[in-house]
Amino acid sequence: MNQLLFRMADFLSRPPGFYFVIVAMIASTALVPFGLTNVVTYALSVAAILITSVVLIQGYRDTAAIHAKLDEIIVSMRETRNEVVGLEHEQPEHIAAAVQRLEAEAEEQGRANTETAR
Repeated sequence: MNQLLFRMADFLSRPPGFYFVIVAMIASTALVPFGLTNVVTYALSVAAILITSVVLIQGYRDTAAIHAKLDEIIVSMRETRNEVVGLEHEQPEHIAAAVQRLEAEAEEQGRANTETAR
């Protein structure tokens, strides 16, 4: 089932998929004069749910790929601390605390660099 969803998301997130959705919506709208308003409403509702799902799936894939790439950069750098690898899987409170800690450390380093440059 996952492969089908990923293929569908991949197809619908590209121009041919977009054109397919446009043609399907135009075809559905063309059925309205024939008294098929309920069918059109149903079809467009299903299409909206499908498109929303595609956006979520593509967003998940993109986010997962970005996290993997960032984790690779963190691990490959010798001076970094690997404690932030996998942070995206933590609870929001833990993430917020880590971000505050890292921002405070960055601010301290920025001040130290400014003082050293003088």
